[in-house]
Amino acid sequence: MIKVEFLGPISKPTMELEASNLKDISEILKQDDEVKEWLETCAVAVNDTLVSSLDVKLQNGDKVSLLPPVCGG
Repeated sequence: MIKVEFLGPISKPTMELEASNLKDISEILKQDDEVKEWLETCAVAVNDTLVSSLDVKLQNGDKVSLLPPVCGG
């Protein structure tokens, strides 16, 4: 299982999903209206390392984090 966590203002509890890559995760999350709007603007990390490709392979026990943009001062 892949653990998917939603950080910042994304009000969603952590999910556990079956997926072999980030593309699979993306397709599953597009079904969720609460999360769908964030997918285009979020950075994504796998096991706390930022990634830029949906082709990243996932293994059982990996953690995927959605990091929405933030502003601060």
